[in-house]
Amino acid sequence: MARVPDREPTPFLDLARADWAHLRDSHPLSLTAGEVSAVRGLGDRIDLTEVEEVYLPLSRLLTFYVEAVSRLHSATTDFLGERESRTPFVIGVAGSVAVGKSTTARILAGLLRRWPDTPRVELVTTDGFLYPNAELERRGILHRKGFPESYDRRKLFRFVRDVKSGMPSVQAPVYSHLSYDVVPGEHIEVHHPDVLIVEGLNVLQPPVRRPDGTTTGSIADFFDFSVYVDADTDLLRTWYVDRFLRLRETAFADPSSYFHRYAALSDTAARERALAIWGRTNEPNLRENILPTRERARLVLEKGPDHTVTRIRLRKL
Repeated sequence: MARVPDREPTPFLDLARADWAHLRDSHPLSLTAGEVSAVRGLGDRIDLTEVEEVYLPLSRLLTFYVEAVSRLHSATTDFLGERESRTPFVIGVAGSVAVGKSTTARILAGLLRRWPDTPRVELVTTDGFLYPNAELERRGILHRKGFPESYDRRKLFRFVRDVKSGMPSVQAPVYSHLSYDVVPGEHIEVHHPDVLIVEGLNVLQPPVRRPDGTTTGSIADFFDFSVYVDADTDLLRTWYVDRFLRLRETAFADPSSYFHRYAALSDTAARERALAIWGRTNEPNLRENILPTRERARLVLEKGPDHTVTRIRLRKL
């Protein structure tokens, strides 16, 4: 009998959705259909079944991590003879444009708020840390919006560092998808949460070496857990185009929208425009910057053609 080749070693445990779903351990679902609908992104088909089978087990796992980190923190402060003060548990959520990472982050926030040990959960997206459009134009990189260099990485690093350090109040800038720009002078206040979720394209980026030989910080160094929402590139392209077509009837239809000029495009012209944007900006950013960070995640949610999670990969401890 021919010997079956050994499976290539991997740092991840690979679970089918059905096996993962059993790990909810009979915990009741605390979100309603209306709440799920309210946080669902355009084009995302998440429903109560998906929440129950994928995100409820994940929220349960996260509470175990929160408890374990809290115990480790207590042991460390006892060892050092310091007064104990709980520091926020920080979760990073990464993935491509159109993959549904924003919906994932919002669902997790909603579920975690209902667990007894994590009532104060804050969600911040990295969009607010993009340079304003005027600054991107000055630097000649407006066409590379969403690439790592389009973010004020120092400001983002300081924000996550300060929250993780236990500062009582930290400000995060606000981004408007309608104006496609940072809102001048507008901020949200993050007040010492139990859990902070940081969602964005490049949150798992490693440190970057500067021309002078020094390196930037990496906000991923402050994460206690990280999630990468994954899908095949061809699916992502299709989802992006479908979302672009739907936006003509919603956000693009608003005269104050940055993309209002696309509202009157025909289906053919809109599809061509969406494919051009995807090919010029989103796919190169995915290939060069986002996808290479997937293996840095603690957990990977893999989506199938119908936008639902089919497979979960959990990094071994």
